Amino acid sequence: MKTLNLLTLILTIVGGINWGLVGFAEFDLVAALFGPGSGLSRTVYSLVGLSALYQLIPLTKAFKIDEPHAEAAHRV
Repeated sequence: MKTLNLLTLILTIVGGINWGLVGFAEFDLVAALFGPGSGLSRTVYSLVGLSALYQLIPLTKAFKIDEPHAEAAHRV
């Protein structure tokens, strides 16, 4: 599970960097490496998207762990 979490986190970061390049420089690194609209590009985009969805699991767990602390801070 730890390996999957690390892999999906890396893919999510790669996707974020790619979107940053698209937004700031109008340069799509994935398309430049694998060809625009190619099967490999679509695979990379799909894996990045699935990785982002998977990263919602640790995010929701992190909110649940911190929840009692947040409630205690509001009571003070």
